[in-house]
Amino acid sequence: MSDANGFDLFANDYDAWFSENQPLLESEVRLLAHLWPEPKPARVLSVGCGTGLFEAVLKRDFDIVVTDGIEPAEGMAAIARTRGMEVTIGTAEEGDFGQELFDMLVFNGSSSYVNDLQGVFERAFNALRPGGYVMVIDVPRESSFGILYCLAAELGTWDHPLMAGVAPKSPYPMPFVRAASWHTTAERIEALTAAGFTVEKTAQTLTTHPVRAGEEVEMPRDGHESGDYVGVLASKTTAGHS
Repeated sequence: MSDANGFDLFANDYDAWFSENQPLLESEVRLLAHLWPEPKPARVLSVGCGTGLFEAVLKRDFDIVVTDGIEPAEGMAAIARTRGMEVTIGTAEEGDFGQELFDMLVFNGSSSYVNDLQGVFERAFNALRPGGYVMVIDVPRESSFGILYCLAAELGTWDHPLMAGVAPKSPYPMPFVRAASWHTTAERIEALTAAGFTVEKTAQTLTTHPVRAGEEVEMPRDGHESGDYVGVLASKTTAGHS
């Protein structure tokens, strides 16, 4: 996972950006709730939980409780703790997930900051109890937002003639864009399968052009052929990797 220092500096910017983009936040939270398995898993670890914003909204609006978090940025973790989460400091690659401690692991927007997807998903597999789940939700590189973010990262700014009439009104903060390694949905699914998981379901949201994103709340729908935010739910049903 990328260096946490920048995320410490911009911890408040993360919440502020979502505060300015409430319909987008609600659309994304609804995607998590749509994919959430029933019965609800008892102990859930959010990997790269950030400020715990999504987890707080899930609890408030959907009675979904995320008990634990792991986050490399101290500034973000401190905010998540004020929201009632137990948060330890660490990266997806090096943080302690434990062995068969959790019923579910969630990577919400954090897999784009992981280079070795399969290695991290193998660690997630080992951290789950038999029959547990992993949920991976993120911006696919092949999506409209993914392509736009790759271009913005290459340009190093949103303030460029190529972005005129294309970028969202309130674009994602550039430090977060530049720190990411955007993966395709196919790459995420391949890494999950290689780590021993069985894919159960995919779902998507944010299907309008980025320049129109966030104007209204969008309901999630199954599949992953057109969404700019795509979720994959997979289960631990085999022996997997040790």
